[in-house]
Amino acid sequence: MALVFTDENIKEAIQSGKPVVVDFWAEWCGPCRMVGPVVEELAKEYDGRVIIGKLDVDENVETPNEYGIRNIPTILFFKDGQVVDKQIGAAPKAALVAKVEALL
Repeated sequence: MALVFTDENIKEAIQSGKPVVVDFWAEWCGPCRMVGPVVEELAKEYDGRVIIGKLDVDENVETPNEYGIRNIPTILFFKDGQVVDKQIGAAPKAALVAKVEALL
């Protein structure tokens, strides 16, 4: 299951040394609801190898501002604490899998 990231806990995950995938989303966002199940599948498939979670932009405003999130869904891919890739808008699972694999 994908983790629930907040402004308070996301830094710890990003600095953990493991690859991290963060789905920036909101409840009212239609494309976000399309991407959500794919993110959940990836969280199960990469459990233990990649930290994967979701951050609600309505409940957490500091982190989206810090990373310049202007559109949702946006998925950021972190390696060694740095953003190394991003996906803006809905994307097929194969595209997200390729980006996750590139983190490993």
